[in-house]
Amino acid sequence: MIPPTIHTGSKVAKGNMPDTPEKVVISQVLIEERQEHPTRRYLYESIERLLKRPVASFFTSFSAPVMIESSDADMLEGVLQRTDLAKGLALLISSPGGDILAAERIINVCRSYSGTGEYWAIVPSKAKSAATVICFGASKLIMASTSELGSIDPQVAMEGKRFSVHNIVTSYRELFSKAVEEKGNLQPYLQQLANYDAREIAEFQSALELSEDIAVKSLKSGVMTDVSEKEIKKRIKDFLTPRTVKTHGRPIYHDLAKACGLEVDLQDPKGKLWQDVYELYVRLDHWVSTRVDKCIETKDHSFVATLKRGEE
Repeated sequence: MIPPTIHTGSKVAKGNMPDTPEKVVISQVLIEERQEHPTRRYLYESIERLLKRPVASFFTSFSAPVMIESSDADMLEGVLQRTDLAKGLALLISSPGGDILAAERIINVCRSYSGTGEYWAIVPSKAKSAATVICFGASKLIMASTSELGSIDPQVAMEGKRFSVHNIVTSYRELFSKAVEEKGNLQPYLQQLANYDAREIAEFQSALELSEDIAVKSLKSGVMTDVSEKEIKKRIKDFLTPRTVKTHGRPIYHDLAKACGLEVDLQDPKGKLWQDVYELYVRLDHWVSTRVDKCIETKDHSFVATLKRGEE
């Protein structure tokens, strides 16, 4: 990964045109063609006026082999340090997920820098896995009917495929239980159990417990302060395991999120706020799909990271 770079954005006047008359036309054309930071500033300004608080975006590519990682919390902190957050923070987030520990750090960064001690999460399209956990840390989720959250159960890559850690642990336990109860021929069970490593199962179990612990504590210290940890776990069970959604990538929409006890502000997809949110999403998604792989920015600053050539 090329080291992240940070840029200070130029002001944008009406019509999406940067207020920099000294800039030659070809430079402006290239900025617009590549959908660089100046083309998005007016959208941040509009959304901030509607929400009455500053907006920061956190986008990771759905097409490049990148994920949420610990360094992203440092990138975000670098941007938030340069932003006046006295009125709070709204985090626009789009990501397929990544490291659960990084998500926990990002929650802490958002709460620590927000002048109100809390933050809102805006989900313009998809905030999956670890990105869903970041949403759990928010005091309010701003969503539309098409916004997607997802399961937070850990996944593991094996032989070129991704498997649910929950399903691996469950299948091992079921086989082991049947083998213990078997009074006759144990050979079929022993053959299947030979495909498992008990040490890996222990690590997988720890990963499940870690994901659950971070999710529950993020909610307990935020939107579900008055709810016991046992009750929180019960409420978010559909996020913790694939039993209901069946597969990790299946969308979890606003209705289930609200039923779990999350504070959901459902927006009219044709309303002014969501029109601006959606346009900003389209521009940022294009940016992290074609030019960079990660982007954390506000109206004034843009922090990006890109894979080195030859690693793509």
